[in-house]
Amino acid sequence: MTVLLTADELVDARGLSCPMPIVKTATRIRTLASGKVIEVLATDPGSVKDFEAWSRSTGNELIESTQEGSVYRFLIRKI
Repeated sequence: MTVLLTADELVDARGLSCPMPIVKTATRIRTLASGKVIEVLATDPGSVKDFEAWSRSTGNELIESTQEGSVYRFLIRKI
């Protein structure tokens, strides 16, 4: 059985270059309660490695990282 995860917040960082997708996400995630999920949409190819590194350094859980066309989608759970 597949469980679909619903995000509590959305950060639309499409069209933004590094470091802005991370900056916008970090700002928004501060307002969330622990355990909440944020969805990030980005078009910067470097955001894949950026979000992996940022999640490791902050301890937030990178639940999912997918790509559809030129859009990268990240689901991150706040610790």
